[in-house]
Amino acid sequence: MSRKLSSNYRAFTVINYIVMFILCLTFLYPFIYSWAISLSDASHIVSGRVFCYPQGFNIEAYRAIFRDNSLVNSLIFTIKLTVCGVFASIIMTILAAYPLSRTGLKGGGLILRLIVFTMYFSGGLIPTYLVIKNLGLINKLGALIFPDVIHTFLLIIMISYFRGIPVELEEAAKVEGCDAFGILNKIIIPLAKPVIATLVIFYAVSYWNCFFPALIYIQSPSKYPLQIKLYQVLSWFSDDLRYSLDSQAQSVVISENLKAAMVLVTAAPILFVYPWLQKYFIKGVTIGAIKG
Repeated sequence: MSRKLSSNYRAFTVINYIVMFILCLTFLYPFIYSWAISLSDASHIVSGRVFCYPQGFNIEAYRAIFRDNSLVNSLIFTIKLTVCGVFASIIMTILAAYPLSRTGLKGGGLILRLIVFTMYFSGGLIPTYLVIKNLGLINKLGALIFPDVIHTFLLIIMISYFRGIPVELEEAAKVEGCDAFGILNKIIIPLAKPVIATLVIFYAVSYWNCFFPALIYIQSPSKYPLQIKLYQVLSWFSDDLRYSLDSQAQSVVISENLKAAMVLVTAAPILFVYPWLQKYFIKGVTIGAIKG
């Protein structure tokens, strides 16, 4: 019987590895293909000979992208938006989650129900736009941060995590003379690093991929985030970038090079965040789900 179970387990493990390998390859191949296209010669792309690695290596597509000042400005603006947005969202989420996670808050249950209500119903685009306009935030960074500064789902994750922290720690801190902010700063936040790192990733991806709010609230092309520039390159802007190159570079670069290079430039910075926060991300999601 044990031999049969052992053989079944090995068969399951082999099948599991094969399926996971296929899934990983499915997810990774678009990035590999885009990387190969972005660094390949135009003649090899047109002939369809590029699959997994560059053919006729050249970096002219990347040179064209970083020579364009509007794209560089968009990259800088998106980095600024992501950093400021993540900082504001994490602070506001912590300040909202901590009191809501405690049973002593009067009306906390009602407040939480009203917050959860916003997951299903919103005020609508036009009322939100009028509020942003009356606050004088049109064409400003705040218009992309304040309307969604707290995501309800992420707030619930943090509330669930805070509820799992022993109340005895807070009581001991109160005996030592700590007030509410001292407890939050010295006890709760240090213990909540895994879930904070998890929320940092979620918020960073959200701000980095900001597209529709920028179309609504941002009017100046100099303040377009990177996703709008990516849309322009994929739609029509790639030909303008190509014509900005010298004649020799134009012979080895076509719009497909520029589109693939722009996709990688847009996706690569946020992808580099994951390896640094991966262990916290997995732990935070797991603990937040179990304690919820």
